[in-house]
Amino acid sequence: MKLITFSDNGREQLGFLVNDTIYGTTGISSTLPGTMKELLQNWELHIDAMKAANSALINGKTPGAGIPYPSANILAPVPFPTSCRDGYAFRQHVAAARRNRKVDMIAEFDQYPIFYFTNHNAIQGPGPIPCMPDHFKKLDFELEAAIVVCKKGRNISAAEADSYIGGYMIMNDMSARTLQMEEMLLNLGPAKGKDFSTVIGPILVTPDELEPYKVAPRPNHTGNAYNLKMTCKVNGIQVSAGNVAEMDWTFAEILERCAYGVDILPGDVIGSGTVGTGCFLELNGTGKLNDPNYKEQWLQDGDVVEMEIDGLGLLSNTIVAEQTDWSILALKKTGN
Repeated sequence: MKLITFSDNGREQLGFLVNDTIYGTTGISSTLPGTMKELLQNWELHIDAMKAANSALINGKTPGAGIPYPSANILAPVPFPTSCRDGYAFRQHVAAARRNRKVDMIAEFDQYPIFYFTNHNAIQGPGPIPCMPDHFKKLDFELEAAIVVCKKGRNISAAEADSYIGGYMIMNDMSARTLQMEEMLLNLGPAKGKDFSTVIGPILVTPDELEPYKVAPRPNHTGNAYNLKMTCKVNGIQVSAGNVAEMDWTFAEILERCAYGVDILPGDVIGSGTVGTGCFLELNGTGKLNDPNYKEQWLQDGDVVEMEIDGLGLLSNTIVAEQTDWSILALKKTGN
């Protein structure tokens, strides 16, 4: 299934996306969940009926005209996650970033997956990304995939973890690099460099839809892997390309670590981390390493960021400057 959350007269509504048309679940049957939250919190109760309704739509048994996808007000597929974690799964990105800083690859990357918590209240879908003045000091995108958890679990193994994944989507982990790098000098974070916007969407794709793309995980790893091409364009120019199959740590392995000694919950969103070449920080570092005169690129007011992943759709956002001169960087103190 391709599931979508849209605004219906200001009200959050869950829908199916079939043939570029959106069909609201409640318009099909009053027994279907009306929101993504209702579905995720009662996944096993509703999933068979959802699949049957989706199959009927695909076979032409439509309840009405539906809403053309291009004209709908699309929200984040999971508008209010219970939490949002972001992983660090692509070795290529980590190795390139460390090489560009002229430090050795960290051996611990190959020993266990890691993640950080970001601001689940700053989740958004397609559309404008409001940014403060300090965000524009090295404003960056991060091209990623993400999952949402569909049932509660604790101390789960990687071998069983894929059954806890309700679906996959595109993620753009927006990053204000100057804020990020300053605060991480204190060995804590990222915080203000990340907490202003995390973009997911435009659709949530259930695992059954991705079966044709399934491939083997990396050697000595466990969990589902998928051959899904990833690209990012800024103002129509491609700046990044990779593949979900290049994840060294699978989502199942990341989930195994997330669930150790703690509950994972329906509605938890977890990102893959940045694919190799998947952000300006890495691209600029590589460019300057090869050419000292390389001109850095960062996101600017008005830029259009388009991320596309095979099977998961196209996520489009426009960078918008807040009309203010308020600066948190200006509050830095000097001396004692």
